[in-house]
Amino acid sequence: MPTYQFEAMDSTGKEIKDVIEALNEEEAQATIRQMGYFVTRLAVKKDRKSRIQAAAAKRGKTFSMGKVKSKVLTTFTRQLSILQDAGLPILRSLKILEEQSKPGALKNCLIDVCDEIEAGATLSEAMAKSPKAFDRLYVNMIKAGEAGGALEIILQRLAEFRERSESLKRKIKGAMTYPVAVVVFAVLILAFIMIMIVPSFIKIFADFGTTLPTMTLILIDISNLFVQYWYLLPGVPFTLYMFIKMTRKFKHGRIGWDLFSLKMPIFGQLVEKNIVARTMRTLGTLVASGVPIIEAFTITRETAGNAIFEDMFDKILSSIKEGESIAIPMKANSVPPFHPVAAFWWFFFVGGPVGLLWYMVKMKQKIMDDMVVNMVDVGEETGELDKMLYKVADVFDEEVAVLTDSLMSLMEPLLIICLGGMVGFIVIALFLPLISLIQNLSG
Repeated sequence: MPTYQFEAMDSTGKEIKDVIEALNEEEAQATIRQMGYFVTRLAVKKDRKSRIQAAAAKRGKTFSMGKVKSKVLTTFTRQLSILQDAGLPILRSLKILEEQSKPGALKNCLIDVCDEIEAGATLSEAMAKSPKAFDRLYVNMIKAGEAGGALEIILQRLAEFRERSESLKRKIKGAMTYPVAVVVFAVLILAFIMIMIVPSFIKIFADFGTTLPTMTLILIDISNLFVQYWYLLPGVPFTLYMFIKMTRKFKHGRIGWDLFSLKMPIFGQLVEKNIVARTMRTLGTLVASGVPIIEAFTITRETAGNAIFEDMFDKILSSIKEGESIAIPMKANSVPPFHPVAAFWWFFFVGGPVGLLWYMVKMKQKIMDDMVVNMVDVGEETGELDKMLYKVADVFDEEVAVLTDSLMSLMEPLLIICLGGMVGFIVIALFLPLISLIQNLSG
């Protein structure tokens, strides 16, 4: 039943403002007259959500899909931090940034946040209603800043945290761009040679009836496979990608793949150190911002992005609730257990029985280094846990950067050697019969 807001006058001429529920406007007017009032204004009362939506529509919300990009949110956080440091009211700061934003997900979220604040919500409450832009980590840090009266300091920490994360992400992506591009172009060029060039040589050899050497016969067989089953070239990687993605939809499938990714040859250390750096910095930022330790571990677990680390943080969280410290359960649960799905991936990707043997050797390795555990232990004893967590994150950030540079330095010559070997094999396999043919014609 709709609610009507009315203004009226009583028999003495006094102005009355009130609300009334009725099925329609006529019934509302009749009820007000029965109360002895003369109606001067009557309108349907809109609820808080309707008012916010109407205000948002007037201010130019546009259609958008997906979440706010991490880079865009990082820039917004730094700008909001600067405006707050300058002493501007939070609503004024948000409206300035909303007006400057390009149409899209962030602008829509900022419009909603501004309207929620104008309707009486706090900043953290308003941001919590826009999950496309502000996750639990963001909202809880803002909430801690509001409770402690240090919102500008929290925004600075949040901006620094996001900028460091973005910097590390850019470094890893930038390092991976070159080898991925080289491999893709190399595969395309080799496929073109096998499908278009080699068959032309096969016709020449057939016309002259030349006896072909073993290398040339192997090349011809490979070329025939490419010509007959060319669709497998994009099909196999896509099928493998979809299989991995579907496997990770299930609990044990995700655990097995995440465990394999932590221990995989070459790139496993990079994945592991990157997760340790990110989770320790997240936890340190939350602790420094005054978020309760249980809530901080819950948020850190959600931002880990790896089932093995999530399981470890779950066990640490249970121990903390029972009154234990952080370091002891962290050390006790840093060795992941055997998992059959992880063993399958090792068998599949790393050469059958050799892969299984390698997995049995590497499965006992800790995912949380003793140095991390010791630093956390010292932080708990001295009351400076946040500073120790920051130091751990800085150390592992540096290790990730060094490891990335080392891997890229190693991959460049390896790619050149592999490509050179492939091209050399093709050239030799094609020219051996030609040399034989020329010699026969000369004779």
